Amino acid sequence: MQAVQFEESVANILMRDKRFDAHAYFFLKDALDFTLKRIAEKNAGQARHVSGPELLEGFRDFALDQFGPMASTLMREWGIRQCPDVGDMVFLLIEEQVFGKQESDNREDFAGTFDLEESLIRPFLPKRAEKQAKTDKSQTAKAAS
Repeated sequence: MQAVQFEESVANILMRDKRFDAHAYFFLKDALDFTLKRIAEKNAGQARHVSGPELLEGFRDFALDQFGPMASTLMREWGIRQCPDVGDMVFLLIEEQVFGKQESDNREDFAGTFDLEESLIRPFLPKRAEKQAKTDKSQTAKAAS
């Protein structure tokens, strides 16, 4: 897709849905390209459709690669706080006919895959803080049971 068409599609989305910053859509497009390239490298150079969980992993990895410790801050600034937010953006781009969709694709593919914000912060925590975060999360889960 040409850049001007993508920009127009993002502008159309932003007129009706202002949850996510325009930068988030451009980043998502780049993250999809990153994910497609990674899949092709693992698949003897052959491209194929990307599933929701695969796109989420690529999105996370690309964010970490591009922004390092600032990834979670930028995502929050752009309105992306959890995996379903990425799914919502994907489906808004599908509605604009920017991204393709298979019959089996749905928004639930992006739900509950992993904690996006935590996955963007954890690689930069000191080891002691990471162990404490795991302990705190375990104790919270036990208390909720």
